[in-house]
Amino acid sequence: MENEEITSSVSNSGGGEGSLDRLLPAVTTGLSPRKRTTSQCKSEPPLLRTSKRTIYTAGRPPWYNEHGAQSKEAFAIGLCGGSASGKTTVARKIIEALDVPWVVLLSMDSFYKVLSPDQQTMAASNDYNFDHPDAFDFDLLSHTLRKLKQGKSVKIPVYDFTTHGRQKEWKTVYGASVIIFEGIMAFADKKLLQLLDMKIFVDTDSDIRLVRRLRRDITDRGRDIEGVIKQYNKFVKPAFEQYIEPTMRLADIVVPRGGGNMVAIDLIVQHVHSQLEERELSVRAALASAHQAQPLPQTLSVLDSTPQVKGMHTIIRNKETSRDEFIFYSKRLMRLLIERALSFLPSQVHLVQTPQGEDYEGRTFDGRRITGVSILRAGETMEPALRAVCKDVRIGKILIQTNQDTGEPELHYLRLPKEISEDHVILMDCTVSTGAAAMMAVRVLLDHDVQENKILLVSLLMAEMGVHSVAYAFPQVKIITTAVDKKVNDLFHIIPGIGNFGDRYFGTDAPPDWSDEEMDEPSY
Repeated sequence: MENEEITSSVSNSGGGEGSLDRLLPAVTTGLSPRKRTTSQCKSEPPLLRTSKRTIYTAGRPPWYNEHGAQSKEAFAIGLCGGSASGKTTVARKIIEALDVPWVVLLSMDSFYKVLSPDQQTMAASNDYNFDHPDAFDFDLLSHTLRKLKQGKSVKIPVYDFTTHGRQKEWKTVYGASVIIFEGIMAFADKKLLQLLDMKIFVDTDSDIRLVRRLRRDITDRGRDIEGVIKQYNKFVKPAFEQYIEPTMRLADIVVPRGGGNMVAIDLIVQHVHSQLEERELSVRAALASAHQAQPLPQTLSVLDSTPQVKGMHTIIRNKETSRDEFIFYSKRLMRLLIERALSFLPSQVHLVQTPQGEDYEGRTFDGRRITGVSILRAGETMEPALRAVCKDVRIGKILIQTNQDTGEPELHYLRLPKEISEDHVILMDCTVSTGAAAMMAVRVLLDHDVQENKILLVSLLMAEMGVHSVAYAFPQVKIITTAVDKKVNDLFHIIPGIGNFGDRYFGTDAPPDWSDEEMDEPSY
């Protein structure tokens, strides 16, 4: 399966694309965990490790409103300072002290311009000025930071300091609640400054910076001492005096002594926590009243209630039905549902010749590719039906779970195939009551540049509330289901409903903090 890990915890802009290590906190200092003031507060480390996966159990809360529009930007911190001043150390200590998930560390070092052959020759002899503003791709940098702030998925170049060039593979980063952007020219561009919510200047003595640079470039980057000193005197020191030190006046906070200044770091962390609290959204409660008086939308398609369909619903809704029968008839319904969904995909006339030598005017799929994305865990049961009718279909997965303290859906994990933005996506969610999980999954797809009119949401059973929530937030998403029930009770269970689909299908009792509607809410 050609899949790409697209998740965020504490992320540096370097490293290989597709690694589950991005789910792990990349920073380990001696600092003790601090009490969180946001809804993700947990006493245990927010990690769930299995033999194949590591899942960040402190999820990303909604970053959009009940209309599906992005309404909460990530909080962007700019860290500026001279070369080897300790910017990365300060950034990591802030991340550790914040103790919240979904933090992205974005390094300006990843955005050096691609060098020409002549410039490569100059760089090899330490004659190219990497400490000048012209050495950085500010257009790509501001575009990337803006998309991250907007909650979008971005691709970040991976820079090789040994070869002075970008590697072939870029790193995908998604899901930032806090962005920490560090670099020597972090305050040198007006467009970048406008994107920063907090500006921090790390002020470190020049002798200390020189010693650190010598150690780093010789040990980590394979340089010789003469070349490092030559580059420092010719480019680094003059650039600091001309371009970097004057931007100190733009900083909101100046941190003397770098990462050793815990008083300054504590003040920064307190401010970021207050900003995160102000950005918290309540989406699920708004869904209960938004658009509910409206008629069912035209984007909804319900399977005809034939005796066959009605009979299968009778079996799977019956609480006395055995697990084997429940699975068998659920699979039959899933197959019908997927086949109905495929009928809404675009097609074009295609002329073929039959074995008898006659022309036949048929039709073929008019798109680049079909991808299935299941909302775990129950949505995963629909994958075999999709694979049975779509040869070589690619599969992605999204894990969404309800925060038991806030009642809000939270994104915990996703794995999406590469270049999904070009695909028609069949989003699989076995039951939809309020629509909170389905809305979050659609928002994730949109953030990865999937076109809204190329998303088809398929579900065995939906409540009218869930239909309204999805349809009026995302009016171009096609919704296909086998039945729509009228009511949702005070616990957001579908009435009359089908029960907890995942538990009935897998034969399990859900842990107290896990529920159905694909880890959003149970649908009874």
